[in-house]
Amino acid sequence: MGVLEDLLRDIPLPKMAPVRQKFAAERVDDVAGAVHRAIAEAGVDARIRTGAKVAIGVGSRGIANLPVLVRAVVERVKQRGADPFIVPAMGSHGGATADGQRAMLEHLGVTEETVGAPVRATMEVVQAGVSAGGLPLYVDAYAAKADGIIVINRIKPHTSFRGTVESGLIKMLVIGLGKQKGAETAHARGFDHMARHLLDLSAALIERLPVWFGVGVLENAYDQTARVVAVPAERLHEVEPALLNEARRLMPKILVRDPDVLVVDEIGKDISGVGMDPNVTGRYPNQLVQPDIRIGKVCVLRLTEKTDGNAAGVGLADVTTAALEARIDRVKGYANSLTSTTMTSIKLPMVLPTDRLAIQAAIKTCNCPDLAQARVVRIRNTLNLEQIWVSESLLPEVAAHERMEVLGPAEPMRFTEAGDLIFE
Repeated sequence: MGVLEDLLRDIPLPKMAPVRQKFAAERVDDVAGAVHRAIAEAGVDARIRTGAKVAIGVGSRGIANLPVLVRAVVERVKQRGADPFIVPAMGSHGGATADGQRAMLEHLGVTEETVGAPVRATMEVVQAGVSAGGLPLYVDAYAAKADGIIVINRIKPHTSFRGTVESGLIKMLVIGLGKQKGAETAHARGFDHMARHLLDLSAALIERLPVWFGVGVLENAYDQTARVVAVPAERLHEVEPALLNEARRLMPKILVRDPDVLVVDEIGKDISGVGMDPNVTGRYPNQLVQPDIRIGKVCVLRLTEKTDGNAAGVGLADVTTAALEARIDRVKGYANSLTSTTMTSIKLPMVLPTDRLAIQAAIKTCNCPDLAQARVVRIRNTLNLEQIWVSESLLPEVAAHERMEVLGPAEPMRFTEAGDLIFE
């Protein structure tokens, strides 16, 4: 047994009880139908002309029902006699390569076979002029040649800044369709200028390019489609702020107040732009956003399959595992970080050989006066927060909370002989 094992051997691991968290549950059952209704209600059908070549921008996030959403937009365009194609609209994600971005769409279920339109991937951009603020305008080379542009994205609070618009349709136009060059331009002066840059650049892009409309999606706390809305390009600046406020209301959260330790089973770019959503964990990559929750120590165990080795967000944790480190593709993560100018989230925290030791390290260093009473929460990821696990020390708080329900008895965490956590 080594030095680390000796230091951590006697650190107590709490029994954990399954708990249900209750959130607002509005949901769209017929997602494809909602897309068609939203486009009709927005009055943008007439913009889709017979024979027009239409670029549909699709991003890298794990949006609920994404293939269904994209296919419905494709169908609507085809019904009007136009010729749609898909362009990856994800800035520098996918390792900042065309093949990497195509692969990200495939991981998310977006292929020509699933959505009914070809995917045209390139990192080449066209400069479409200069914004009123003096910033160059970049757009995907395929989209720049299209007769019309439509973007699809989830609207939600951003992980690194606050503004009237954050993550959504406007950001998709500027950073997503701007590819690496456009993302670099928007991020060049840091996140404290991001909100202003998004408005400045998007206004110029809408003026100079045939941007027809965006299809925005709001999700509830259960990672389900809650609302679909189509917004004409000229109304994006007016409408998106209200959609962002609604999205903020619908977001999931950890209802336990300021736990000592948070164990996160998995992080990934399909979960959040920084692997695990700081709006949930309180671990923001900068000082621009004040957290609603403060967690003593954060331990992350794995990368998702769909993140394809991009470990963005691991630097927001205090400890991780050798299993996670072994799957890191540094080129993908570093390309993303160099473009965004945010280095914190890609740093590597303490790496321990097993899940057991990593969790024990987080507990040992959480500064709780009695480690046997450490207030520990475990989640699958920051998108799936309906069921979580809490230590016995938190059960009185859970019992007193009207939006939390204990689902079963507290039991010891189960590990393999090698020390890996057995995931329920």
